Amino acid sequence: MTREIIVDVASYQSDLTVADYKSLGATKAIVKVTESTNYTNPYANREVNRAAEAGYTGFAFYHFGKFGGSVSQAVAEANYFIAQTKAKFNLAPGTLMILDAEETNQTTDAVIAFLDVVRKAGFHTGFYTYKYLLPQFNLEAIKPHMDFFWLADYPLANGAAADRNPDFNYFPSANYVDLWQYTDNLLGYKVDGSISVTDNALKLFNPSGAKVESKPVATPAPKPVTSQTTWTDDLGVKWTAEKGTFTLGSAINLRWGATTTSSLIATLPAGSEVNYDAWAKSGGYIWIRQPRGNGQFGYLVCRDSNGQAFGTFK
Repeated sequence: MTREIIVDVASYQSDLTVADYKSLGATKAIVKVTESTNYTNPYANREVNRAAEAGYTGFAFYHFGKFGGSVSQAVAEANYFIAQTKAKFNLAPGTLMILDAEETNQTTDAVIAFLDVVRKAGFHTGFYTYKYLLPQFNLEAIKPHMDFFWLADYPLANGAAADRNPDFNYFPSANYVDLWQYTDNLLGYKVDGSISVTDNALKLFNPSGAKVESKPVATPAPKPVTSQTTWTDDLGVKWTAEKGTFTLGSAINLRWGATTTSSLIATLPAGSEVNYDAWAKSGGYIWIRQPRGNGQFGYLVCRDSNGQAFGTFK
């Protein structure tokens, strides 16, 4: 199988730039969204947008559990996690949603209760913990309720910089591991770094490429990205909300940002229809923004500087 580096970020990595994400050499990112029932990461969208601009191809989201051994609190936290993540991102059914369980008072039944709420909502479920905490959980009991197991165990001392090639002589001996978090300081960027261990780990970052074990719920109507009619994104591009469909009159590049140097997603052929939710002026062109899964967006030019359209609108 192909091994890939995956990073995870929280609010304290909010200053990472597009260049930083490129330098980390990862392909996918896991973004913290919530903790308990009273905290939401205010920088989650920024982190997804910058990673996508750097060419990252998949995203998952995680919640830091604070429920201890309370099943009712675990259910409340799971519902909070789902609601807050939906409010920030256009989640596709089957998106990977992970529980971070790293407190010493958490119990197996509370973990299962959390995972079951997430799965019933139509998402893939992930369970994360440290190797030294495994004895407090019944992993065999949790296994039927999780689609993805992410285990942390650091061969190097906490804080020591690690490269993108972990020493598998130190791989944690545990069952079902899909992703091994082997450092909390990848390349000196103070970012947690993990490496995929199974093909399952990679497929789950693409909901269309992985099986949902329970019947998915109906996809809710996408929520507006912002209540404002205009806003400025992380690249300094000012956007105006507008919904419509653009039909390409010729082949046009779809990119991760509204600049001609932004990373390429695909070249769309003539006749393709693109649903968009906003437009902007950037680099001498008029651009439109295409909502994509997991809170990501694609961008393509639709007019030149003289207003000449490269296709038709409706």
